[in-house]
Amino acid sequence: MTKRMMWLSALLLSLLVSAYSQDAGPAVTTKARQIHESALVIDTHADTPQRFLDENFDIGSTDPKDYGHISLDKARAGNLGAEFFSIWVEPETNQGHYARHTLDLIDSVYEQAARHPDRMVMAFSTDDIERAHKQKKLAALMGIEGGHSIENDVRVLRDFYRLGIRYMTLSWSNTNEWADSSGDINNPKVEHHNGLTDGGKQIVLEMNRLGMLVDISHVADKTFYDTIAVTKAPVIASHSSARALTNHPRNMTDDMLRAVAKNGGVVQVNFYNAFIDEDYRKAAEAQSKDRDAAVKAFDDQMKAAGKAVTYLDNDRIEREWAAKIPRPPFASLINHIDHIAKVAGVDHVGLGSDFDGVSGATPQGIDSAADLPKITQALLDRGYNADDIRKILGGNIMRVFREAERVSREMQAANQH
Repeated sequence: MTKRMMWLSALLLSLLVSAYSQDAGPAVTTKARQIHESALVIDTHADTPQRFLDENFDIGSTDPKDYGHISLDKARAGNLGAEFFSIWVEPETNQGHYARHTLDLIDSVYEQAARHPDRMVMAFSTDDIERAHKQKKLAALMGIEGGHSIENDVRVLRDFYRLGIRYMTLSWSNTNEWADSSGDINNPKVEHHNGLTDGGKQIVLEMNRLGMLVDISHVADKTFYDTIAVTKAPVIASHSSARALTNHPRNMTDDMLRAVAKNGGVVQVNFYNAFIDEDYRKAAEAQSKDRDAAVKAFDDQMKAAGKAVTYLDNDRIEREWAAKIPRPPFASLINHIDHIAKVAGVDHVGLGSDFDGVSGATPQGIDSAADLPKITQALLDRGYNADDIRKILGGNIMRVFREAERVSREMQAANQH
């Protein structure tokens, strides 16, 4: 190889590396912006309530150094019309008071809406979402992430619905008393149920009756199929991606995607790097032992000092570890949306970012809700038309939510006869 050829190949390699390391996503054209602005954009999963509660974060923050994915300004910049705020109770640190901590998180969302009535409003139905959109306010909805929050009490489930909870993820990464989780399915120390127990099936039916969306993100595969068999309303996966592309148990197989389509439901794509990029997933898995040890060492140190460990303490450590792995390209995210649209159909895919819940580990070009228009541009570039893009951005989840409301009305009417 001549010196000139070596120089050219080195230059080409460096250009490829810099293109990979600076893939900020596509520049948004006027056409894409018009489509994006004409859409009702809905994201079904953000963990921002942890910040509301633990660091007294104000969603009205204009701090340019704020690392978070969600603020009112960022939502407005990305034309985010409705956000389902995740009500997630860490099962280890909240043992014995899951429901109480759930209530604290619910309160934190209401408090934000009360603080910013001109820009944010609590929403409980599809009509509320549309009304908020017309008023140019962010519609704030809530979903419980993990069935352990109801403490095995259907009355508590009903109370949470009355307080505004509009979906519940049947399990988080922990198997509970009535639903197996994908997070510990291979752990022999955990007692499993082979999917949903009979009580779990009753909880799904009660959710149908209430009009609470049944969320199958995080559940074990058998729990998923049991849920599909029992539910009378379409299900959602509030934040899950495609297992065919990234082999993580939190993602959904093509067979599961087709089952959701048959059920009329929707899969909301998670933006977390380890769920959308196989190289990142492998790198994250390789460092997991050391990372978990670092978190445990910190937690033990805090406990020894008699101090409580917050979600944000651990999040800081997780961020340091995530920063050691290169961020995947923006295209990794679009590949998952595209794959699910092709396998399940364009009516069965949406956005479930997991914003503020992944220790900053989102692909290049996605730094906050302000970057959502890039998704519209990328879908346009891949040949999606405006109507289909609007479905993916929010139309599909609205259709499923409306159908859940209709099933609820029918079931309640039948109960009265």
